[in-house]
Amino acid sequence: MSDRHRSVGWKAGTMAIAAAIALTGCSSDSDAGDEEPRPSDSRTAADPGGSPGSEQEGASDAPQTSAADQSTAEKAIAAWVTAVVTNQPKDACLLMGEAATGSTPARAGTESTCDSDSPEGKQIQQNLGQLQESFTPDPPSADPEVEVAETPAAGDGTVKVPADKITIDGQTLDKIILSHSTGLDSGQLDVKVHSSKIDDRWYVTNLDFDIG
Repeated sequence: MSDRHRSVGWKAGTMAIAAAIALTGCSSDSDAGDEEPRPSDSRTAADPGGSPGSEQEGASDAPQTSAADQSTAEKAIAAWVTAVVTNQPKDACLLMGEAATGSTPARAGTESTCDSDSPEGKQIQQNLGQLQESFTPDPPSADPEVEVAETPAAGDGTVKVPADKITIDGQTLDKIILSHSTGLDSGQLDVKVHSSKIDDRWYVTNLDFDIG
């Protein structure tokens, strides 16, 4: 196993995205984190679990209806990748969740945790914004076509889709990431996007980088 492996989960895990990108040598890490994310459109995702303290946050953090299709893991991943590529970090955040582990229940992104007006939401959106250049094909498109190959679930119910099974405007995600990196050859980068089901909707719950 490579000693340069990163597993990037939701919320606290997004803090590691910049480090994961840095390992690929992407040029976007120079200033992307300093930019204010562009306000997203009105699309929202379901919020069944909420964040700690959401019980006291009131109706503003109530479950929402998402414009994105989250009926399958592949569709949720496609919507998330699209949001990243089109610089909609709030939408991407709302499509992210945290799978249940031990006594910790599963939860999904909410309006409050993904709002750039909050310190947590601002950090999450900035970190997600750093993925944009890495995920954007050349030439870029204002309306990218993202396709995710059907992938069987693992034993724990998680669907783990390799980057070479995700295409953006006909280019595989692994090759797009490599095109924005330096010092890496094909076969040295292993990226997987994980999706888990939370209250009948699928969310992106992990991003694995294995480099070396």
